[in-house]
Amino acid sequence: MRLSLLITGLVPYAAALRIATSLQWIEHTPQPYAIKNFYKGSSAASLVSGGVPNLASDKTIDLAANAETQGLRQFANHDNIRLIYIICEVAYRIVADKSAGIKTLADLKGKKVGSMPGTSAGYFVNKFLGTAGLQESDYRVVSGSVCMKAPCGSGTFPQMLKGGQVDAFGIWEPAVELGVQAIGDKAIVFQNASIYREVYSLYTTTDKLNDAAKRKDILEFVRALNKTLDVFTNKPDTVYSTVAQAVGMDPAVVKAVWVDHKWSGRWGPDLLDFLVAEDQWVAKQDRRSALPKASLAKFLDTSIIDEL
Repeated sequence: MRLSLLITGLVPYAAALRIATSLQWIEHTPQPYAIKNFYKGSSAASLVSGGVPNLASDKTIDLAANAETQGLRQFANHDNIRLIYIICEVAYRIVADKSAGIKTLADLKGKKVGSMPGTSAGYFVNKFLGTAGLQESDYRVVSGSVCMKAPCGSGTFPQMLKGGQVDAFGIWEPAVELGVQAIGDKAIVFQNASIYREVYSLYTTTDKLNDAAKRKDILEFVRALNKTLDVFTNKPDTVYSTVAQAVGMDPAVVKAVWVDHKWSGRWGPDLLDFLVAEDQWVAKQDRRSALPKASLAKFLDTSIIDEL
């Protein structure tokens, strides 16, 4: 696990608003930007490497950010966790090699498809290929690693696609964009945000929300995120370099994949049914019963957004 990254100045350890997040992905970058430019809470805020599991394992963690897949996984065992804000929705893509005889999603039958089982990408591949009538047994899922910047090394999906170890792969950006660049004119891309988009969200617990002082700082952080998402949406040219530096990408690649990222905030009425459907897959992966819709409705907490 990577070392904690303190975004603000040194403060007493227990006083800080501590946020667990994966520090290597594009989706996380509004958080350090919000802390640096807009956060006005009563205590300083810091980011530490992690995610929503830390809310259950570490009581000093106040907030966490992860894709909805990991949120569902944790909520099933810790029903005090709440999804309170959407930072980013990402329309994942599959890139395939046309020279392998792939013109449609259905052509992935019998092919080697790269992804990360058990993650949002694993669910995406399963659901997207399902729309083409393919079952998991119709193709072979091959595990690999992401790449953030070319040249991509051995074992990364872009290099595996170029070398023929996979015929296609689906994952979060920028690996897909780098895969497109790796095979050039042979690339064909599939995407449908109405079928699946990652819902990269901010989470907390009912204990934190019920703590008046902590809740005030959570509200201030979400308010700062709101201002940040406005910048990311309306003035993206001002943040491409900042985002690229934060996650080790080329600014040109950040710009190329920006269109696939929607900086959301509040969710729409479809999210509950979206989560109900996804939890059926997560439950199967985790060998548990799917959560009832009424339970998942409690998972979604609009109280902080409503106070903005």
